[in-house]
Amino acid sequence: MPLNEMLTEITPDRFDVELDIRYAGSNNFTGAPIYYRGACYLNLEAAEKLRRAVELAAALGLRFKIFDAFRPTEAVQALWDHTPNPDFLSHPANGSPHSRGAAIDLTLIDRSGQELDMGTGFDAMTVASYHGSLDVSAEAQRNRALLLGIMTAADWDFYRNEWWHYQLFKPRRYPTLSDKAAGSRMMTGGGD
Repeated sequence: MPLNEMLTEITPDRFDVELDIRYAGSNNFTGAPIYYRGACYLNLEAAEKLRRAVELAAALGLRFKIFDAFRPTEAVQALWDHTPNPDFLSHPANGSPHSRGAAIDLTLIDRSGQELDMGTGFDAMTVASYHGSLDVSAEAQRNRALLLGIMTAADWDFYRNEWWHYQLFKPRRYPTLSDKAAGSRMMTGGGD
């Protein structure tokens, strides 16, 4: 199947979002790039639900900054090999919602592009990152609740351990995709 039949690219101009694809650089928990190039893809259903979330956030004067979305199976394996923590990462044998193009990691930003305070950074593998954690400020709790409200109103499910992670309900109905199968060229330079 061609890439555009499985995944759609999420770009700032098409979706009015900001991209900060963390695994394309060293600003992530591994301290090194995982992706050869930073790109953002979702499967078609997830992309439509993101459009709805963008509309809901815009009505409040907010936008999204996306840290990760589709994650090729090779990247799922690399992250697990670095930090095999089932509280925060999917075991490669189970297949991640990310490798199905059915999950997104994101935060809210204001009109100036400033991230709303969520109490912890993206990928902070600590109980303070859990939805409902009382170990963060009241402001961060409100901001997390706002993000949760927008995303659930747009028909996304959440993962209780990560305030930044949202996924489609029943993501396993979609296949996992390697970089090659998806044609995303996120893991290698690849030729045309």
